[in-house]
Amino acid sequence: MDLIKAIEEGQKRSFTTQFKVGDTVKVFFKIIEGKTERIQVYEGVVLCIKNAGARKTFTVRKESYGVGVERVFPINSPRIVKVEIIRAGKVRRSKLYYLRDKVGKDKKVKELLGGKVSSFINEQNKAAEAAAHAQEEVIKAEKSAEHAGADQA
Repeated sequence: MDLIKAIEEGQKRSFTTQFKVGDTVKVFFKIIEGKTERIQVYEGVVLCIKNAGARKTFTVRKESYGVGVERVFPINSPRIVKVEIIRAGKVRRSKLYYLRDKVGKDKKVKELLGGKVSSFINEQNKAAEAAAHAQEEVIKAEKSAEHAGADQA
C-alpha cells in the first residue's frame, strides 16, 4: 500500500453523517481561543461535496446580515463535533453554485418530504449525538491522563 494512502486511512474518522448536497445542516465546530474551547454552530445549505477519502470537504452557505457567507469544512476534521441535518433538500445537481446569484425566495431549496426522510434525519441526528458524546469522553479521558502524568512528574 502506498505510504500516503496509509497515512490518509489513519486520518479518517470512523463515523460521518450521511448528508447530501441541498440539505440544510448545523455544523458544530470547535473553536480554540487561547486555553478556552467553545463550540460554534454554523447553519446553512450544503452547496457542494468535493474530493474523496481523507481530503473530503463540504461547503456550507448561509446568509448573515444580508451578506452571503460560505465556509468549507473538512469532513474528517477532529474539530467538527457533529453535523446535524435540519431539513433534507430536493435537488437535481451535485453543485449548487447557482444559489449565489439568487435573491429572496428563489434562494430556497425545495424540501424533500416523506416519512422515510424524517425518520432517516432523526436516525442520523441520534447517531451524530452519540458520536459527539463518545468523542467528548475520549477528550476527557486524554485530559485526565495528562493531569495524572503531570501530577506524577
